[in-house]
Amino acid sequence: MIKFTAVIPTGNEEHNIHDVLESVSFADEIMVIDSFSTDKTVEIAKQHTDFIIQREYENSASQKNWAIPQATHDWVLLVDADERVTKELKEEIQDILKSNPKKDGYWIYRNNHFMGKKIKYSGWQGDKVIRLFDRRKCKYEQKHVHAEIISTGDIGILKNKLSHNTYVSFDDFSNKLDRYAWWQAKDYEKRVKRITFFHLIIKPFFRFFKNYFIQLGFLDGMPGFIIAYMQSYGVMTRYFKLWMIRNGIKK
Repeated sequence: MIKFTAVIPTGNEEHNIHDVLESVSFADEIMVIDSFSTDKTVEIAKQHTDFIIQREYENSASQKNWAIPQATHDWVLLVDADERVTKELKEEIQDILKSNPKKDGYWIYRNNHFMGKKIKYSGWQGDKVIRLFDRRKCKYEQKHVHAEIISTGDIGILKNKLSHNTYVSFDDFSNKLDRYAWWQAKDYEKRVKRITFFHLIIKPFFRFFKNYFIQLGFLDGMPGFIIAYMQSYGVMTRYFKLWMIRNGIKK
């Protein structure tokens, strides 16, 4: 069986770290890449692994690309702290790695939960990420937010899903959107030449319409409405923050 390293990025995840590490306990090696947590994240992680490295957080892609080469094994399973590897997914991963995998990486679909409710629609129904991969053929693209794996090889798709506990509360959602907006604004600096009415009004409105109506968010009840509203707010906010950056206005 091909050996692999589970890589878990963390930053003040004391409420998540035990469960995620339990879910990857079948890995041959577990690496925690921590951005100098100030809570009990590292203390709890030490109960599961001795392989804990720390680095100041710059952005998601640079954090992962810095950590992955330090793994002992070439095959990597990357799992965020708010995700869980289910029993079915574990068994599928083990089956793939029993012999030489036919692909160089694998998309994994996610079951998303928002404030304790499973979200079936709202644009999240097709959510998938590349999380099992050969590091010799794959790395993260250089983006501040939502960086995805880029690969020189073939990518397959797994049948079973990750469990993803996205946002535990409205405040959690709001705070993360605010942080993401700053990072996305930095990604947009070279791409967007001028901030207009279109960016601040039309694009946010269309995002709400798309999430809530086209992607059937209304079928998710109140959580679906909150997701659509906050996603549209996030679109407006990232362009507003880009305007702030260009005008020298601090946070």
